[in-house]
Amino acid sequence: MAAYKKLVVIVALFLALAIGSEANEQVQVTFCRMTKEGLNACAPSVSGLNPLPPSALCCSALSIADFQCLCFFKNYSNLLTSYGIDPNLAMQLPAKCNLRQTIHC
Repeated sequence: MAAYKKLVVIVALFLALAIGSEANEQVQVTFCRMTKEGLNACAPSVSGLNPLPPSALCCSALSIADFQCLCFFKNYSNLLTSYGIDPNLAMQLPAKCNLRQTIHC
């Protein structure tokens, strides 16, 4: 069953990226309500041995993120770690951004 859930997630992400990358389209692809730019802005804060403090762009993107969606990927998928994202560092971002909402997975 867990393998089936992973397959569904991977297929859904692939389709979302494929649709968003079509030429001449003005589609904004998001992942858990975070844009590609927002995700890229947060990348230095959730990966590597010496992560950087989150940037203003990262915090802005995180302020509108769907935390339940993010928790799904933390709890039920190895997708985050396969992209070099440390889930524990990711869960610390709301506090580092001084956001009122917190992630409780």
